[in-house]
Amino acid sequence: MSTTERRVARADVGAYHQTQLTGLIGRVSEAIDGHRAGDLNAFEVDQVIFQYSRAAKELWKFCNLGQVESTARLIREAPPTDWWERGAPRAR
Repeated sequence: MSTTERRVARADVGAYHQTQLTGLIGRVSEAIDGHRAGDLNAFEVDQVIFQYSRAAKELWKFCNLGQVESTARLIREAPPTDWWERGAPRAR
């Protein structure tokens, strides 16, 4: 793969990462707003933050641990599943 193609792949992965991360942060923001409005208690907000942390880690691994060209191809052809769900705590 050429340097230009690799640069394009990095840009695509970076844009995808930022877009997905923005969505995850939005969930935390909604939870904090819910707490301020009295709709959620501190424990419920903490659960959202915990799930955000797990989801953001999974997203980071996807975007950074592999060949950038392969990751970019996956994003273009078949974007991965919902990162929020991937961060959900596992049932016991």
